[in-house]
Amino acid sequence: MRTKLQAWDVVETLNTPEARAAYIEAAIEENDPDFLAVALGDVARAEGMSKVARKAKVGRENLYRAFAPGGNPTMATVMRVLDALGLTIRISPAMAG
Repeated sequence: MRTKLQAWDVVETLNTPEARAAYIEAAIEENDPDFLAVALGDVARAEGMSKVARKAKVGRENLYRAFAPGGNPTMATVMRVLDALGLTIRISPAMAG
């Protein structure tokens, strides 16, 4: 008997601002810049890449490239996209240990 699998895309779960913020926070906690870039791309896709690109004043194709696996977005692009998504970064001391 064959098992039927369905494709799953995390974007389907990123339907609220809180879910999007939690996903980005989790990506930051992983301390993996590549994962963070992909996570930002996922959130931008959930919001609508064209809409985010327009608000961030960045080309849509450039966003897809920057936030794809292996992409290397500049800090300026990250900050523009976060602003376009209505998200911000807060810094706190790391836990000793």
